[in-house]
Amino acid sequence: MRTSRILLAVAGLLAFPVFAAPDAAMDKFAELYQAELGTVQPCREPKLNQFKVCSPLLRNEGNAPFMLYDDAPSEKVAVLVHGLSDSPFFMREIARIVHEQGYTVLVPLLPGHGLRDADEDMEDWDLAERWQSHIDDVMAIAHSMGKTVIAGGFSTGGALVVQQALDDTESLDAVMLFSGALALTDNAESMSRIWGIKLLARVIDGSYITYGPNPYKYPSVAGFAGLELMDIIDDIRAQLEAGKTLNVPLFAAHSQADNTTPIHGVENLMKHANGDNTFFVIDESYQLCHADLVVNSPLLMEMRFNRTLVNETEECAVPKANPLFRQMQMMLESFLQTSIR
Repeated sequence: MRTSRILLAVAGLLAFPVFAAPDAAMDKFAELYQAELGTVQPCREPKLNQFKVCSPLLRNEGNAPFMLYDDAPSEKVAVLVHGLSDSPFFMREIARIVHEQGYTVLVPLLPGHGLRDADEDMEDWDLAERWQSHIDDVMAIAHSMGKTVIAGGFSTGGALVVQQALDDTESLDAVMLFSGALALTDNAESMSRIWGIKLLARVIDGSYITYGPNPYKYPSVAGFAGLELMDIIDDIRAQLEAGKTLNVPLFAAHSQADNTTPIHGVENLMKHANGDNTFFVIDESYQLCHADLVVNSPLLMEMRFNRTLVNETEECAVPKANPLFRQMQMMLESFLQTSIR
């Protein structure tokens, strides 16, 4: 009888999932970038409850991928993905908000980003596939850490997260979009339909420049990389048109004045989203630019943008803080507290 009780107890333990400790997940996270970058090094400015993977190949440590964690392990994990031509720096404030709601947060660095030299990456025919594979690897780490896994992204990062959710409907418990790139301008989309346009874009891009007025963002979007993004958007549309739906809670924040990724792309996704959804729309009257949605005053100050290197009269040339960031934060906090089971 005693033997039977012991066997039952062991069977009961095996019925529960075993999640990786934060240290083990950090090791996997570091190994991922050792493989991607080829070399990593200790960071010069470590912070409490933050694990960052630095490399001499990166422009600076602000471009590095990072994790936010608590001393007591959490079974809630979030993955937050940055946008095209920028870096994990731009997800810092969103990561902080999600972490304060009890999540361990992973903020990856997409292949080809944050680098001193990105010319070869930004003309790689397999660039979109590398992004997708990288998100798969990061999601695997996230799932090893907890039973509730959510993901969000800014711009291109949002498109990759939506694609992940549609490709594997059981992989996520919620999706968060910030200026989600689910549509591009009419001109950009029309150009992407031209035969041979990718080859032409590689020629026009020339030697890709990574240094500019923003230390955490490339000065321009490579035309070839933009076409790779369009492939991802087309795949999402095809899945939705084929009847795929998003059946987990969705949070989306978008500016009506966004001329880079028009809001109608997210509006279309909302029509195919069956969960407990929150749509935070910033009225056109605020004239909030695409990249500024995730920027608040502290992040703007830390950005140290060199205004002397741009024409300040050009629309969206100089970054600004989102005037409704606090309201967006409150809506996101409410979503995380009430919509995710």
